[in-house]
Amino acid sequence: MKKTIIILSLSLALLLTGCGATEPFPTDGSTEPATSGSTPVEYAPIDVTNLFSDRDYETDYKNAAPITLQDTTASGSGVSINGSTVTITQEGAYLLSGSLTDGMIIVDTDSETKVQLILDGASIHSETSAPIYIKQADKVFITLAEGSTNSLSCGESYTAIDDNNIDAAIFSKDDLTLNGTGALMISSPAGHGIVSKDDLRITGGSYDITAAGHGLAGKDAVSIAAGSFIIQCGKDGIHGENDEDATLGSVYIGGGSFDITAEGDGISTDAAMQLAGGEYTLLCGGGSEYGEAHTDDMFGGGMGGSPGGMGGRGYSSMTPTSTETDTSVSAKGLKSTGTMTILGGSYHINSADDAVHSNSDLTVSEGTFQIATGDDGFHADDALSIIGGTIVITESYEGLEGLTIEVSGGDITLKASDDGLNAAGGNDESGFSGMGGRPGGMGGFGGDQFGSSSDSYIVISGGQLTVDADGDGIDSNGDLTFSGGYTVVEGPTNSGNGPLDYGGSGTLSGGTIIITGSSGMAQSLNSTGSQGVFAINVGNCSAGTQVTISDSSGAELVSLTPQKMFGCVIVSTPEIQKGESYTIDIGTDSGTFEAQ
Repeated sequence: MKKTIIILSLSLALLLTGCGATEPFPTDGSTEPATSGSTPVEYAPIDVTNLFSDRDYETDYKNAAPITLQDTTASGSGVSINGSTVTITQEGAYLLSGSLTDGMIIVDTDSETKVQLILDGASIHSETSAPIYIKQADKVFITLAEGSTNSLSCGESYTAIDDNNIDAAIFSKDDLTLNGTGALMISSPAGHGIVSKDDLRITGGSYDITAAGHGLAGKDAVSIAAGSFIIQCGKDGIHGENDEDATLGSVYIGGGSFDITAEGDGISTDAAMQLAGGEYTLLCGGGSEYGEAHTDDMFGGGMGGSPGGMGGRGYSSMTPTSTETDTSVSAKGLKSTGTMTILGGSYHINSADDAVHSNSDLTVSEGTFQIATGDDGFHADDALSIIGGTIVITESYEGLEGLTIEVSGGDITLKASDDGLNAAGGNDESGFSGMGGRPGGMGGFGGDQFGSSSDSYIVISGGQLTVDADGDGIDSNGDLTFSGGYTVVEGPTNSGNGPLDYGGSGTLSGGTIIITGSSGMAQSLNSTGSQGVFAINVGNCSAGTQVTISDSSGAELVSLTPQKMFGCVIVSTPEIQKGESYTIDIGTDSGTFEAQ
């Protein structure tokens, strides 16, 4: 026979000791629905209409002039040959084959000339400079001939041959396109793999690049339509940056496969990034195990007025502590200074720093993600918006972080050692803690004033979200709104955090929420419509305790079995109506409650 759950008065809250002693707990008292507080962000993806020309895809070379490389010299017509240095000064297509043990191919034409270099079994080593150097041209196309294997390699240092800082196996001062279906191996032990000081475009080919610096780099833009890339590098795998014009240096990838091992970022830009497809395996900074250590410097526990104690006013902070990792080196999976838009693709990211990071807005429309990170899974300095896709974050400090977070679609599963979702700082900022020390906490007074922000909010309107967090499950320094979707949170087991935490108003108008966690800092939600909410203090329940909610006819509406110990349960589904009574079974305990 089940014993009846007793609803205790708020004044007896401190006497709760075990699973089965339950009570409702309050919200912040607000009944106003949460709003974004700002005009919706207008995301502007990179315009790809004229990003690639027809000639960027053209691989025909029937009329190419042959150049034969012969160890320490070369032969061919229409070019200047000085020992093992071949200089091209005229427009046209040139077919390169053979090998140079220490030589260069230099393109030096006028600024309106287009040149095509076809590599067909070409192997070039330059001991003190770039095997291929585009000094001047309107645009150069490097075509990897079908079925060919080609190689370019550099020595341990670069010696200046003119005013340009040549520091890559392929170094171009002007627009550069690589295409074709052949293979190219690059070894650059003292510099970068491929560099364009203008636009870098790639529409095909297979590339195996080992470099001390960046694998691929473009000053004005890096645009990739297709290709296969294996990159091992001492800096970023793919890098876009223009230190003269902040609007340039964008990265666009429409397809291809990318296996990148980088000491820096996997793919990085100081401008906008747009990824429309492709398959990515990124290992950055050695992986999540090399992430910066975080320590929870939280005062807690004392009764009476001690810091963080029950009924008292306390403070908490989460302060990163440096390890041997060089924090000056960014080791993120995907990083953009400007807007980042992900429209599709398959991503396996293991990074010491954030897996996906934007210093502006970050939007995920589609794609599949498998992520392990030493810091945040997805981070945006401004708006983080997840519209679709499948996201699995197996390891993170915080799963989703942004000034604002909107989840309107997708299937997201995440594990975080701190907050699962965090809008504008959360535990990284100081704030009150302890029973009675925050709005809606057990005791119902106080506030996270230091962390509250009218610019921050979290809105969950669709999709499926599953959160396992050791810190706050969902933490908004502003408003928190549920209007749709299916959200499951297994929150903290310590009383210094709560499964829900908001500094503004917390409201619900739709969707399903099934939330468990510690009760010491728990906040509930106000229903703004007819859908009801249960928020029950269950004392101290062990992992594996089953919770069910049934209607007056005995029909089961919700069943859950948390895998972590918990002290509170917050549940709402469209079937639960405000003012109606429902039976709640928690382990062997049972009670009847009215939905609020």
